[in-house]
Amino acid sequence: MKHVTFLYTLLIPILLNAQNEGVTSYEIDLRVPEKDIFSEHLKLGGKNFKGTSYEVNNFYISKNEKPSIPITGEFHFSRYPEAYWEEAIQKIKAGGINMLATYVFWNMHEEIEGEFIWNGNRDLRKFIKLCAQYEMPVILRIGPFGHGEIRNGALPDWLLAKPITIRSNDPNYLSYAERLYDEIGKQIEGLLFKDGGPIIATQLENEYQASAAPWGLTYPGQPLDYTSAERDKDFVLNGVGTSTQENPYADLGTDHMRVLKSLAQQAGIITPFYTATGWSRGAIIPNETLPVTAAYPYPTWTKSPDLSPFYLYADLHKTPDYSPVKYTVSDYPAFTAELGGGIMATYTRRPLVPAKSLDALINRCLGSGANGIGYYMYHGGSTPRGQTNFFSDEAFGSPKISYDFQAPIGEFGNINESFHRLRILHYFINSFSEQLAPMQTVLPKNSESIKPADTVLLRYAVRFKDQSGFLFLNNFQDDTQMTTQKNVQVNLQLEEGNLQIPEHGGFDLAVDENAIFPFHLDIEGLHLNYATAQLMTRFENSGTTYYVFFSPEGTSAEFSFRFDESFKMLSNRSIEVDQNSRRWLVKPISTNKSLFTFTKGKKKTSILVLSKEKALKSWLIPGPTESQLLFTDALVLKNEDSLKFISKGKNDFDLEIFPKTKQVPRLSFGKLNKLQSMNLFTGFEVHLPEAQLEFTSSRFSERRLVFDFKGGIPESLNDVFIKLDYEADTAMGFYDNQLVSDQLYLGMPWEIGLRELINLKGAEEMNFYFRPIYKDAPYLVDLKESAYFTGSTGKVLIKDIKFIPQYQTSMSLLSN
Repeated sequence: MKHVTFLYTLLIPILLNAQNEGVTSYEIDLRVPEKDIFSEHLKLGGKNFKGTSYEVNNFYISKNEKPSIPITGEFHFSRYPEAYWEEAIQKIKAGGINMLATYVFWNMHEEIEGEFIWNGNRDLRKFIKLCAQYEMPVILRIGPFGHGEIRNGALPDWLLAKPITIRSNDPNYLSYAERLYDEIGKQIEGLLFKDGGPIIATQLENEYQASAAPWGLTYPGQPLDYTSAERDKDFVLNGVGTSTQENPYADLGTDHMRVLKSLAQQAGIITPFYTATGWSRGAIIPNETLPVTAAYPYPTWTKSPDLSPFYLYADLHKTPDYSPVKYTVSDYPAFTAELGGGIMATYTRRPLVPAKSLDALINRCLGSGANGIGYYMYHGGSTPRGQTNFFSDEAFGSPKISYDFQAPIGEFGNINESFHRLRILHYFINSFSEQLAPMQTVLPKNSESIKPADTVLLRYAVRFKDQSGFLFLNNFQDDTQMTTQKNVQVNLQLEEGNLQIPEHGGFDLAVDENAIFPFHLDIEGLHLNYATAQLMTRFENSGTTYYVFFSPEGTSAEFSFRFDESFKMLSNRSIEVDQNSRRWLVKPISTNKSLFTFTKGKKKTSILVLSKEKALKSWLIPGPTESQLLFTDALVLKNEDSLKFISKGKNDFDLEIFPKTKQVPRLSFGKLNKLQSMNLFTGFEVHLPEAQLEFTSSRFSERRLVFDFKGGIPESLNDVFIKLDYEADTAMGFYDNQLVSDQLYLGMPWEIGLRELINLKGAEEMNFYFRPIYKDAPYLVDLKESAYFTGSTGKVLIKDIKFIPQYQTSMSLLSN
């Protein structure tokens, strides 16, 4: 895709409301000065011996001199079983994530002073090597302070006993920080970017002078004592928010960050990028650290739900979220690296994060100029127990074990709806970031007057460069009900003429839906005036270039191409075409899938249009020269020479392949039946033998359940989940007299993966204890909207128990 230079004024007319009865028209003026992009001031980036290079300017990051948009997924290796790290990385990559962030929690590695632990689930080196194996770049968050809902924000308990000032340039504190960095440096030696390894960035400290965690050593009823330098205690926040006070010790904060960077480099931790928390006046090193920002629409550190501003478009390159900030905003890219990929429940607050809120948030951030996005968390986990205490942030009211976070990939590796909704957006970013990253944001004139409570006005923004760009639309807002957008037109006022989307009439956008519509884009030399469908990906196969679009829920797809005599459009019964001397107007007839093709000489360009429901089942399987799309309800993981399918609860599932193939794949386990001839796709039915589980449950009393796992998990399965539909205040699972799992009730069923417990620990029995919800519990403010919560208090309700097998099989990669 190339930027378009117009040679003549566009001829598509502007249709007024009088000519389009019932249409609601909006406009946006794109006749603005071009974005000023510069880089001389920044001491960031680098090149390794393999020739791979990273650069950064004030607007975007480049890899090998091409603009790119990092998509960062947070995953904590120390919160997940070492035996399943490889699968976790595969899942993260399958979701379209192109960079992984992970914490090195100091207290997990040096719980006892001077005794470092780097084995088992804390084997940092092994984890980074696995990231290298799957070509997954890493941001290493080295602390010393880490937060992450870890006890003391990852500071070891023994620091509280020392006569030092933490998180400051106190020489005694720095000596401990230096020792930590030296140990980390030894573990990652040879695995840094400069050595050809995957570690491309280092985060120094975390939320420094912005927020802190409570010390874990506390007393019931006592106000929390926060882990900040004494001088900063009056200025740091409880959680992520907007700072209202300017810290008079800000310069000391900058000095401390400089010292930490120096200590890290002395320890051999040398990376192209150093990042730092930029929100809420967080301290950075000017021009030497990349400030990253955050957005949490469902915070647990507020007293009740409220409408957040994070679903209203803004110019993040002028005003970041949680402003004011300490740095010069226009000097750095807008890297929204800590977006709430869910939220962690606390005892007093338990908001449910709807799956549709996540892709709406990313749409809004991209439309607002973000050139880097990241999720905290993307993959959940379980916080381990230490030798002396639980490592979880008990003082803050976190679960003692669970760190599910309602993330796209949950605590036990379970795939949630948000994973699929984000994946198709990640495909778009990964395919078109070279075009999107340099595009500046323009907002409509009324953007500043729209408030989160406004549910009727259209929310929209544009990113464009050289007259080419994307129209961003969002119809989601947290904690309220939006209005369906019906019969909407958007008029783009450009230097070279006006463009109306759509040409006639209007488009609809369903409640809670969002969309990204391209305009004036070059598609292999063919000029796309606009589309009311969302661009998902681009790939090559058998000499044809495929562009894949999908129709947002409630929206009819329409494509306007500039007429070009050098192209020939192949007739197709699945579309309607209106052609005149100016353009082809293409409307798919099928609401599920349609394909149409343009040819120019021997070159073929095909447009595949899917329903969003179909797109959510799509999996892009990249190859060295050719790629394919697979469609299935199963999770698809790519190995070097095979695909692994994981199907939760279904031993039979369909598999469709696009483009069509004559090959019949072979399964490692189970049977494959080819379906009758299908239009566009080659279809198969996968049949796996139904698992016979010997698991039982019994209710010992109102508050106690006993599960028997004798017989274990059959070797043919990937995992088995308990799905426990219950109602209680808290639920706790015990094995061998130890708490191994827990949940603060969220108003939804609890699913617990059993393979670690059974396969790794040899469990045959697990006992659960429940505590009833009490009247006027503070978290009832969050449960009231749940469809699962009946409102009962004072009793424990066990409504249903299921054991769900997770099937698996593999097949070799196909080629046409």
